[in-house]
Amino acid sequence: MTTTNENQEEKKAVKTAAQVDLASFDWDAYEHDSGIYTESKDEIAAKYDQTLSKVQVGEVVEGTVIGITKREVVVNIGYKSEGIIPISEFRYNPELALGEKVEVYVESAEDKKGQLVLSHKKARQLRSWDRVNEALEKDEIIKGYIKCRTKGGMIVDVFGIEAFLPGSQIDVKPIRDYDIYVDKTMEFKVVKINQEFRNVVVSHKALIEAELEAQKKEIMSKLEKGQILEGTVKNITSYGVFIDLGGVDGLIHITDLSWGRVNHPEEIVRLDQKLNVVILDFDDAKKRIALGLKQLSPHPWDALSADLKVGDKVKGKVVVMADYGAFIEIAPGVEGLIHVSEMSWSQHLRSAQEFMKVGDEVEAVILTLDREERKMSLGIKQLTPDPWADIEFKYAVGSKHKAKVRNFTNFGVFV
Repeated sequence: MTTTNENQEEKKAVKTAAQVDLASFDWDAYEHDSGIYTESKDEIAAKYDQTLSKVQVGEVVEGTVIGITKREVVVNIGYKSEGIIPISEFRYNPELALGEKVEVYVESAEDKKGQLVLSHKKARQLRSWDRVNEALEKDEIIKGYIKCRTKGGMIVDVFGIEAFLPGSQIDVKPIRDYDIYVDKTMEFKVVKINQEFRNVVVSHKALIEAELEAQKKEIMSKLEKGQILEGTVKNITSYGVFIDLGGVDGLIHITDLSWGRVNHPEEIVRLDQKLNVVILDFDDAKKRIALGLKQLSPHPWDALSADLKVGDKVKGKVVVMADYGAFIEIAPGVEGLIHVSEMSWSQHLRSAQEFMKVGDEVEAVILTLDREERKMSLGIKQLTPDPWADIEFKYAVGSKHKAKVRNFTNFGVFV
């Protein structure tokens, strides 16, 4: 085993040898290249320079990423020093990695510190217009960085050019919050170029439409009437609800949302809600699908109590008014009509609006009930006694009363 003293002796020997070598080194010969090298320093420097790239200021060259920090990207173009580029010039490409090839513009071979000055942004801008036109011609998928939101869409950095992304071209489904896309890098296709004004329009929607078209054909080929599918509420309009069935859209008309009356679909569903729907009909050629929601629940008339009969009292809400009467909803999807003649014992018919209005809660008596035809007539005057029932006792012959004149005729006066 080597002892501590032996180690110390070895270190002393090495140190002494080094001192001897330095002491015997011919510094004067080194300064004058006299016999130390077989070639002069100038020849060696010239050969070294030949191994380096010939850098021309204003030239666009390809380099390799050899370092990435939070602020800078170090790029090697084969020159005697590496170039430092702000990382902000690569924000369109968050997946930038070591070893990746990038184009750079040589701004200066050496700055005050002897540093190579490069710019990736300028390199992109110099070749951007050719690249954009090539992408359109070849139907190429390209990457772009969404810089900000603007009226009707977004501004996208594509090869250093500010391209326009219309809101309708972001996705196949309507976008409600554009801001979530800002500062994101996405794939696009160039769909339009105005050569005169150098305007570029890009689309992300175009990338997925072809795939969705194939999905639509597959889904449409498997559809059957009466089939129940799960879908997501995609859009709500005054006339119905569009449902995404996983690549193909169907429409639930407002009349097929509920057995009851619906003023607006928002009363029944909300955006992005998942629900089961039934296929009522579809047109394979026109890619139209009619869906239903109320059909998944029993018809309210079928669920109506078997004990309900003529003469029973029911409560309900006025849902529709007309001059001839009012429709009362006693249960969702079950309505009865109160004719104006059944609103008062008076023989002088008036407008139904004089007795009630939409939204009123009323009590009524069932006058007729037809379960097969799903029809019901109601009355409210039946809740009070018929004034003619005791007319002989209340207004006996020979008795005196005060009255209001209601009408004049040439043959008499009605009071």
